[in-house]
Amino acid sequence: MDYRDAGVDVVAGRAFVDQIRNLVHSTFRPEVIGGLGGFGGCFQLPSGFQEPVLVSGTDGVGTKLKVAQILNRHDTVGIDLVAMCVNDVLTSGAQPLFFLDYLATGKLDKEQLTQVVAGIASGCKLAGCALLGGETAEMPGFYQVGEYDIAGFCVGIVEKSQMLNGSQVQVGDIAIALSSSGVHSNGLSLVRKIVSDGGFSWDERPQLLGGQTIGETFLTPTRIYVKPVLAALQAGLEIHGMAHITGGGLPENLPRCLAPGQAIKINPNSWSIPPVFQWLAEAGAVSSEAMYNTFNMGIGFVVLVPPHQVEQTINHWRSQDIPAFAIGEVITGAGELVGLLP
Repeated sequence: MDYRDAGVDVVAGRAFVDQIRNLVHSTFRPEVIGGLGGFGGCFQLPSGFQEPVLVSGTDGVGTKLKVAQILNRHDTVGIDLVAMCVNDVLTSGAQPLFFLDYLATGKLDKEQLTQVVAGIASGCKLAGCALLGGETAEMPGFYQVGEYDIAGFCVGIVEKSQMLNGSQVQVGDIAIALSSSGVHSNGLSLVRKIVSDGGFSWDERPQLLGGQTIGETFLTPTRIYVKPVLAALQAGLEIHGMAHITGGGLPENLPRCLAPGQAIKINPNSWSIPPVFQWLAEAGAVSSEAMYNTFNMGIGFVVLVPPHQVEQTINHWRSQDIPAFAIGEVITGAGELVGLLP
């Protein structure tokens, strides 16, 4: 017997690496040293930092992968993978430098996984970071044929004096919400249950979804906020805190950027909830509390700014084609959101 008899095709693995080589190289920054194929990726720190701090993040895409595999569409989940990591790193004020991926499958399908890597490369370009390397594992018997899982790892950099850690946030700061592109990559287990238990087809086109199929709607990739946010910081906009709204929604994620002894009073009527969330609530008979604790409800990222910069900040996001709106104010408290739910 040989390794191929056990279900692992080493030759196919090498061919896959050759196939994605150009995709990886297309993301390289000037600081990348060497190319694809070494035991480790090498990256020289950018110049100009006095006290550079490296900020790292890791995440996956969750059961959104199930939707991609059901629909046999794999070109968007790679963008999600990058987004979930770089948006987290961004909340410290850091610019993402490089990204690595881990991809595991039951049997290597070059066409399928090349689509995944193409999405990762697209996400890296949107975030301005290099796809420095990765790992592809063929694991027969662990994953079914056609199944795969992906995880991502990101490293960013920020000047220590400019790092956001909650200490800059002040009572009276205003929370500016940046719109999401949909459900992003959280709550898909509930989405899949609603679709399954409700007897819906992924090819159906509910009126509330504006002509898109259910499948297309929930494969919309996560918005990457890196370049617009970094542009705002470089333009001199005063940002005291940031939050990436992921699993757990606003209640879990927004308080994470506050200092001790602070809370946020939310005006729940300050933004229009996108129709996709109305469809989920109605199709699954999901309570308002469960919706807000599961989904982003149309808000993918939040920045905290002083009151005198609200209008300027909102205009900046709108110039970047990202709808933005003031949704609340920092108050004295114990890390809670006040007024979000009746």
